[in-house]
Amino acid sequence: MPDSRYDAATEFDRQLDRLVQLGYPALAGLTEDAFRDLLTPLRGAAVARAADLPAPTDGRVPFLLVTTRELVPVQERIALTTLAGKRKPGILDRNFPAEDLPTFDPIKELEVPAGPAYLLFDVDRGEEYRNQPPSAALADMTERGRLPITIDEGLAFVTLHPPALASNRCFSLVGSRCGDKRVPALWISQGAPKLGWCWFGNPHTWLGSATADPVRVGLE
Repeated sequence: MPDSRYDAATEFDRQLDRLVQLGYPALAGLTEDAFRDLLTPLRGAAVARAADLPAPTDGRVPFLLVTTRELVPVQERIALTTLAGKRKPGILDRNFPAEDLPTFDPIKELEVPAGPAYLLFDVDRGEEYRNQPPSAALADMTERGRLPITIDEGLAFVTLHPPALASNRCFSLVGSRCGDKRVPALWISQGAPKLGWCWFGNPHTWLGSATADPVRVGLE
C-alpha cells in the first residue's frame, strides 16, 4: 500500500515549484507564468498514474517532471544540480565535451515524447546493477519489463530528488547513446554531481544503471 503521507498532486506542485526556484523559466526564455502554464497540463496525468505508486525513498520516486534540452540546455541544467544538503553545483566532466552532448539521443526503445517536457514514472537509481556493466544491466532490466533512463531524465532525478545521487549509489544513463561504446553517467566528484561517461562493457562497484517504467507521458 502507498504511504498515506504521499500525495501525487502535492508532489507535482513541489517539483514544478523547484524548477521555478532554480530559475528554469528565465533559462527557457519564459516568464514564470508562461513556464507554469506550459508544464501544468502534465499534472493530471501525474496524479492519475502515480497516485497508487509507493512513496519516494532515497533511491526510487513515483514520477519525475522531466524537462528536455529543447527547453533548457544540458550544461545549464547540470550546473543547477547539487547533492542532498550541499551547495556545490554540478559539472560536466572534462572528458565529455559539450559539443558531444547533442549527439547523445534517447534509444529508440524508449519512445520519448517530443516536446519540452514529459512525465517519467517509477524511477529507480538501479543500485542492484552496481558492479555490472551497462550492457548486462540493460539486458536484465528489459527482461523485467523496465527500461533505462536518459540524460534529461537523470538530470531531472538529481535536480528534483537530490538524495538519489549518493556515495557508492551513482548511476549510468543507458537510455542515451550516440552510436559508440560510451554510456553517460552521473556520479560524485569533489562534493558535487558530475555528468560524464563510462564504457558500455565496463563494470564499476559504485555505479548502477537507473531504470523506469517504460511508459512516458508527454504534453498533448
